[in-house]
Amino acid sequence: MIGRRESVSGAHFAFTDRWGGVSAAPYEELNLGGAVGDDPGAVRTNRELTAKSLGVDPARVVWMNQVHGADAVVVDEPWGDRPVPEVDAIVTARRGLALAVLTADCVPVLLADPVAKVAAAAHAGRPGLVAGVVPAAVRAMTGLGADPARIVVRTGPAVCGRCYEVPGTMRAEVAAVEPAAHAETSWGTPAVDVAAGVHAQLERLGVRDREQSPVCTLESADHFSYRRDRTTGRLAGYVWLD
Repeated sequence: MIGRRESVSGAHFAFTDRWGGVSAAPYEELNLGGAVGDDPGAVRTNRELTAKSLGVDPARVVWMNQVHGADAVVVDEPWGDRPVPEVDAIVTARRGLALAVLTADCVPVLLADPVAKVAAAAHAGRPGLVAGVVPAAVRAMTGLGADPARIVVRTGPAVCGRCYEVPGTMRAEVAAVEPAAHAETSWGTPAVDVAAGVHAQLERLGVRDREQSPVCTLESADHFSYRRDRTTGRLAGYVWLD
């Protein structure tokens, strides 16, 4: 269920795999995405199971309506009955409020300043990398008192640069914005390495404490991959502060 979990000075980071839930094929088992065609009841159960396994109140998890943009919003409480906004980064200074990001090849980015007690979650696909969603999240964090030199970042399972094949023109467009994302597939065609691009952006922002998951979602049968399966579930990354 929880493929990876880590705590750093009261900041908690967790990434799921696809197992331990109740969803049926093709979403088996732990689909946490509510907009991919799965049974809503199964998704609710999966979200409750995951939150409880993390020791988090399921009602205190904040989700996003992700649109591959660069908007970041500060949150103090769950949305409740309010519409979930179309954003790709959420930031909070509220302890005990868990921020969640859904992915199935894109890079889930979890950030926290354990000293300032500020956390953020961002969804960085190729469009979000180019648009600057991760720098936007860091700016929102610094607006709440975070210091890039103290920010801890963990990026989760995502399609790797050896597998993310794109047309040559698209690679050139991405590399013009972020040269570190220029990649080549293992079979010698143009590719984009979104995770490498994200980490390069963070490095320029002064964020030094960073770790990247070694898991490629397209290569791993334990993780959902949209590029591999098209109709599939979604993984989640969670970050929260004591």
